[in-house]
Amino acid sequence: MRMYSHITLGVNDFERAFSFYSAILAPLNLTLRFCERDVPWAGWQQREAPLPEFIITLPFDSQPASAGNGQMTAFLAQTREQVDEVYRLALAMGARSEGEPGLRPHYHPDYYGAYFRDPDGNKLHVCCRKAE
Repeated sequence: MRMYSHITLGVNDFERAFSFYSAILAPLNLTLRFCERDVPWAGWQQREAPLPEFIITLPFDSQPASAGNGQMTAFLAQTREQVDEVYRLALAMGARSEGEPGLRPHYHPDYYGAYFRDPDGNKLHVCCRKAE
């Protein structure tokens, strides 16, 4: 049983967000499931599983998207190198650092992660929970 069906983040500039997420999700082996620019929205998933999905879209109510205080979306990486690559790509695509890649032993001894905010201010995290 999966915990999530999908996670959706509101964005203000769909094309900018689509470029950003296409770049940072590729190293995590997440594949584009759909992209409908006329809506606009796009979703990614793991190659081997249809769920959960990660979706970006303009808000349905046509109001500006805003980042929630205390909210964060975390992506699971299989290696520490993937964490490093995603973080580097995110910053190159306009993200703001919220914590460089590194061990976070206060979570558990092998927890390796990085934090950043996308161009719309959404807080993101990428982590690897495996021993090196």
